[in-house]
Amino acid sequence: MLLSTLKVDLLLRESRSLKDRRRILNSLKARIRSKFNVSIADVSEQESWQRAILGVAVVSNDGRFANEVLSKVFRLIESEPRVEVVGQVLDLGV
Repeated sequence: MLLSTLKVDLLLRESRSLKDRRRILNSLKARIRSKFNVSIADVSEQESWQRAILGVAVVSNDGRFANEVLSKVFRLIESEPRVEVVGQVLDLGV
């Protein structure tokens, strides 16, 4: 069993309040959960209305599959016009 994780540092330029931040992130997290069946959470920067760090986890017995899923999740996040990716950390197979 492998636990693969992705941490994505985001800048939310459209956000003008914590309420805007929650709206943007909740929408993005719901789309990712429904499309990829992964665990995703806002793991840091909760008090900053223009910054967020999302953590994504996949449990699998195939490292290639987990890498593919996390790559697709990352591409979806990159394609979201309301956020800008500032950084990422990928950890395959803990």
